[in-house]
Amino acid sequence: MEHRLLEYFIAVAEELHFTRAAERLGITQPTLSHQIRLLEQELGTPLFQRTGKKNYLTQAGEILLEHARRAVYELEQAKRQIKQLSGLQQGHLRIGCSGNHLLESKLISFHRQYPGIGLTVLELATEETYNGLMHNQLDLGVVFLPLQDEQIVTKPLYDEELVLVVSDRHPFARMAEVPVGHLTELPLVLFPPKFYVRQLFDASCAEGGVVLKPIMELSTMESQVHMVRHQAGGTVLPSSYAQTLIGTDLGSGVAVVPLSEPTPRKKVGLVYRKSTSLDFALQAFIEHLTA
Repeated sequence: MEHRLLEYFIAVAEELHFTRAAERLGITQPTLSHQIRLLEQELGTPLFQRTGKKNYLTQAGEILLEHARRAVYELEQAKRQIKQLSGLQQGHLRIGCSGNHLLESKLISFHRQYPGIGLTVLELATEETYNGLMHNQLDLGVVFLPLQDEQIVTKPLYDEELVLVVSDRHPFARMAEVPVGHLTELPLVLFPPKFYVRQLFDASCAEGGVVLKPIMELSTMESQVHMVRHQAGGTVLPSSYAQTLIGTDLGSGVAVVPLSEPTPRKKVGLVYRKSTSLDFALQAFIEHLTA
């Protein structure tokens, strides 16, 4: 069974849509359909069934997906180890991150030190990063901890605290710090519940007996700040990101105000699969982050 056929099958199994899978793979839909038929002929059983306009994995397809992912993952690990033998300072890392601000300065210094190593950084929720690691779509994640799984290695990096971002015309902008309970007086624009920053904030509110209902939920910090600039309300963001707003066009017209103790805070750490082969590129990046 060809490795290429397994990659095609995984793409269709994850997308459950032949056209989207073909676009993802950079081939035509008829070509992809033909390759899947060849794989089904080789195995002697259908891998997909179509109900209405939707595709579903058959039982055989579900079994193959589990083993195909494992096979592709093991092949990638073999490639890593072979490259490591040559000692080449090159490679490409796929990184899931709970906010690019968590890595920005480190990315710049790492690229200067290792210009031959390519980086793809995707801004993802913690759960999405975890799934990317487990499905061999990511090599490393930088997320809010804890992320507890016996297959995952975690290395704490630093503590991150949440701060309030409001219009510089709002009365809260003139306060040294704002108690979480006072936020009931402010319309809030927050992350959707699937994001860890939102979960952390909600947990802090619950501990203080505070119930907050946002007027708007947006999935990017930039969009939340835009709403604040237009005085739609305030938002609660990681301090490391909020501090990057100071002196920028995006940050004009807003103020960053600490939340009073107990300030919502959580540890940021890097995560990767325990079975991952630490080739030169990955080892260098980990050491750079933890130095």
